[in-house]
Amino acid sequence: MSEQNIKEKNSALEWIKPILIAIGIVLIIRMFLFEPYLVRGESMNPTLEDGERLFVNKTVKFIGEIEKGDIIIIDGENERYVKRVLGLPGDTLQAKNGILFINKKEVNEPYLKENEKDAAEAGQLLTDDFGPVEVPENEIFVMGDNRTNSLDSRNGLGLINKKRIIGKSEFVFFPFNEVGKTE
Repeated sequence: MSEQNIKEKNSALEWIKPILIAIGIVLIIRMFLFEPYLVRGESMNPTLEDGERLFVNKTVKFIGEIEKGDIIIIDGENERYVKRVLGLPGDTLQAKNGILFINKKEVNEPYLKENEKDAAEAGQLLTDDFGPVEVPENEIFVMGDNRTNSLDSRNGLGLINKKRIIGKSEFVFFPFNEVGKTE
């Protein structure tokens, strides 16, 4: 092998190592830390809209706790769902006359104001009556913010086992005019 060929081979190896390391780091980050997610559907409108892209914090599965009000991504049989956590193990949820109660206390949900107005104009309640539903150990109760158009714990998804939680929504990164923390 000539000296020129050896230099070319070493040069190629110098490029391949950092590329492989970078790919490895990206895979580790995506598998264990953060993952992009594309919102599909209208169940979380107006908080999250169809087509928005957000980052999901996957560390919550390992080192964090899910709290009421968190927006999470759930692994379904054929698709993933984005929903808001409303009930934790031991909670009892019920809706009466459009008002959500957790453990017999009325819940203030300021993120629903726009949807409540739209439902009232349509002559309907945003949150139909349900319950009481008691949340067992290792399960959570979720609903979409667009309650009139959401498949959730009330009507099809049922209670969600904590093992099905992929992660917690942290912030929207696209479209750029919507960039910001999800709440």
